[in-house]
Amino acid sequence: MNREDRGRLEYRALIGADPDVSQAELRTRAPHLHETLLADAYGGPLARAELGRADRELATLAILATLGGADRRLASHVRAALHNGMAASELLALAEHLSVYAGFPRALNAADVIDEVLTAQGLPRPAPLQRVRLRDHTTVVAQRGESGPPVLLLHALGLDWRMWEEVMDLLGPGRRVYAYDIRGHGTAAGSPSPFTMADTAEDLIGVMDALGLEQAHVVGLSYGGGIAQTAAVAHPRRFASLALLATTDYPFEAFEGRARSGEVDGMAAQVVPSLTRWFTAPALALNAWNVRYARERVLRGQAVDWASAWRAFIGLDVQGRLADFDAPTLVLAGEVDTSCTPEIMRGIADRIPGSAFRVLAGTPHMQSLEQPALVAGALEEFLPRG
Repeated sequence: MNREDRGRLEYRALIGADPDVSQAELRTRAPHLHETLLADAYGGPLARAELGRADRELATLAILATLGGADRRLASHVRAALHNGMAASELLALAEHLSVYAGFPRALNAADVIDEVLTAQGLPRPAPLQRVRLRDHTTVVAQRGESGPPVLLLHALGLDWRMWEEVMDLLGPGRRVYAYDIRGHGTAAGSPSPFTMADTAEDLIGVMDALGLEQAHVVGLSYGGGIAQTAAVAHPRRFASLALLATTDYPFEAFEGRARSGEVDGMAAQVVPSLTRWFTAPALALNAWNVRYARERVLRGQAVDWASAWRAFIGLDVQGRLADFDAPTLVLAGEVDTSCTPEIMRGIADRIPGSAFRVLAGTPHMQSLEQPALVAGALEEFLPRG
């Protein structure tokens, strides 16, 4: 294989198009330049494996945006970055990053081009955020949908509201779907600690009050499910329904060890045990946005917040206390969840009379990140739509 042939292969892999089609104009106007582009660029340094293709596209975007005056090429490489697995949120974060090093004019221009490409590809713009003041800290609430029944999503320990992004996009039409950062997480990192599950439950009610919601359909995953159950015990009339995903109604012996490891070993040491518990091996191998996001959230977490959350979880005290809970309840298990197994989830359903129990095929613990379409499909059937 000569350099031009290798360049054609690399062009297709990087850009996601046939160079003779996408560069047909260049091939007609400047055939030697077309040949040089393929042989010397795409068949040369761009074909080397030392930098991954997604990394190369991110670097290319930063360079083109900083140079300016190359919007057509910038748009082409935005599409290429998406083709190579970069998420829309990562591209917009790059534009924000540019504002620091290349100035706001270049960053704003890059944001415009990125938005145009995302819109053309039918990808949603970022969810609107609002700051909410609770009793002793401030958090943010994201929203999808403008009308219909309110749905409130509670995230897992160590992550933030963004673990729900794809599910929110799917559930938004006909509903008002909200997700917020639980204390000690995301924008609410560094909130007062130690705290209890009762504190997190009052935070949930505080978010509802701030949003003007007398009732909501509450969905909690893992730690979020523990919070949802705690709030349902204390404030059952505030729940229009309850959905419990990959969670537990009793504390595990491992919780204290995880808290202590964060304090003693640091947050980098939490990445392997957390991600291998949360995702399947194929998802970890692909290293798509969902895994990159979760890894970064754990790495950026503060040990004090991590330990406080796990120790609050140790105080979970809800088993058997929802026997008289009369709002519709869905218990959703992941078939290959090794943490909150289908057997554990079946036990929760058995202790909440009248609840519906479902198992999502091939789904691990972090349901909304690895199988958002399956999660949204199950919730779509369960939740009302306006």
